[in-house]
Amino acid sequence: MRALITGATAGFGEAIAHKFAENNWDLIVTGRREERLNELKAKLEQKGVQVKTLAFDVRDRTQVENALGSLDSDWKEIDLLVNNAGLAAGFGPIQDGDPDNWDRMIDTNVKGLLYVSMMIMPIMQERKKGHIINIGSTAGKEVYRNGNVYCASKHAVDALTKSMRIDLLPFGIKVTGICPGAAETEFALVRFDGDSEKAKGVYNGYTPMAATDIAEVTWYAANTPPNLCLNDIVLTSLAQANSFYTEKKL
Repeated sequence: MRALITGATAGFGEAIAHKFAENNWDLIVTGRREERLNELKAKLEQKGVQVKTLAFDVRDRTQVENALGSLDSDWKEIDLLVNNAGLAAGFGPIQDGDPDNWDRMIDTNVKGLLYVSMMIMPIMQERKKGHIINIGSTAGKEVYRNGNVYCASKHAVDALTKSMRIDLLPFGIKVTGICPGAAETEFALVRFDGDSEKAKGVYNGYTPMAATDIAEVTWYAANTPPNLCLNDIVLTSLAQANSFYTEKKL
């Protein structure tokens, strides 16, 4: 079995890669940071699996086409695509927003997912099998204050997931959306432009999910019986009811 995981150099993507490697899946791991990809490849190969790295930015359609188009026939036999690459940039009222941040989120979270899927869906269609897992967010289910464009981008992911499930149904391709709440990764650090104090503050007073939790759920979703598809999974830590209510003990 073989999986392609985008955004594999940190957070959810890295944890998902380790989980699947531990269960003897060969992997194609992608990301912008080539040095991190090479480090990840070395660690994964210690688990006895084959690993191919592809360094590219999902926002750049030409890079996506060139990288994924370079796969030889063996590596093109992809059983699972995990569209994980995504980010939040900035946090504040929409009227004070930075259009560069808007572009970055929409280009990564929405267009990047489309560009990668565009290259992999025909392969799955030809094989009449496959599974696409899109990593969304609770932000794609409800809008919260100061989330605006990030929430919009994740709502788009939710809509695209539903559309893919309909359009790919005749080809026997599963499509699953996994929508996590707060999880402690590089997410907040990126959102706050490297401000570690602000990033740490997001998780004060409660125990958020970890990247390994998302990896476990992704593994479960990918290994349901052939006649089943988990369509939509929303998960949070026990302390978090949804995007608005978190039980903090300060």
